Parts: sequence; C-alpha cells; structure tokens
Amino acid sequence: MPTAVRPVRIVVAKVGLDGHDRGVKVVARALRDAGYEVIYTGLRQTPEMVVDAALQEDAQVIGLSIHSGAHMTLFPAVVEELKRRKATDIIVFGGGIIPDDDIAALKKRGVAEIFTPGTPLQEIVEWLRKRFPESATK
Repeated sequence: MPTAVRPVRIVVAKVGLDGHDRGVKVVARALRDAGYEVIYTGLRQTPEMVVDAALQEDAQVIGLSIHSGAHMTLFPAVVEELKRRKATDIIVFGGGIIPDDDIAALKKRGVAEIFTPGTPLQEIVEWLRKRFPESATK
C-alpha cells in the first residue's frame, strides 16, 4: 500500500514594518489553490516570529514579502534565525520590490529564489513543484 504524501506546508509572512499585504495575499491564495497548505502570519512579523511559526507549523517553506526596502536586512535575518535554530532544511523564498543587484546578493546569503512584481503566479507554483515534485497534486 503506497504511503500518502503530505502537502507541502508554506508559511507566508510580511517581515518588518511593511504594511502592504495585497500581493502576499494573492500569492498565498494561488499557492493554496495549487494544493499547498499555506499559513499566512500577517503583517509586521519579526524574523524570529516567522521562524517560530514555521517550526510550529512544521513548514518546509517560508515565503517572505516586502516592499519597504529592508529586504537586505530582514530576508537574511530569517535565514540566519533558521541556522541558529538548526532548521536549515526549511527553504526561504521572497518577493517584493527588490532590485536585480540585491537579488543576486540575497541568493548568496541563502534565499532560494526571489519573485518580483509582475511574476506570473504560475511561475511561483512551478518553482515549488520543481523543489517538491513528490507533492505536486494539481
């Protein structure tokens, strides 16, 4: 008898003082519609709060959204908190208003992928399906 594959759990968060949440809600809904379990933590999360949520929810992925310009501080802080908690198996991706030069720097610091405004939602879903092919349900 085959074993059931549990859906990938994704914690989606707005880090820092950024109050723009329309984009992250659209992404969260698209991921949910694609068959992922999505936990949206809401606005104004600290890196520690995001990692706490990911650990409590047994998430395999953290998706971060930012429009405030603090991505070079906050995204790496989440990656570092995961290292501190020995949870480096959790993949971090992000999105928002992020210049191309910063994208390369964030990837060097452990962020797996960055999606900028205008990225088709299906592209994010396909990226996750490539990372977790065993859980692709739709």
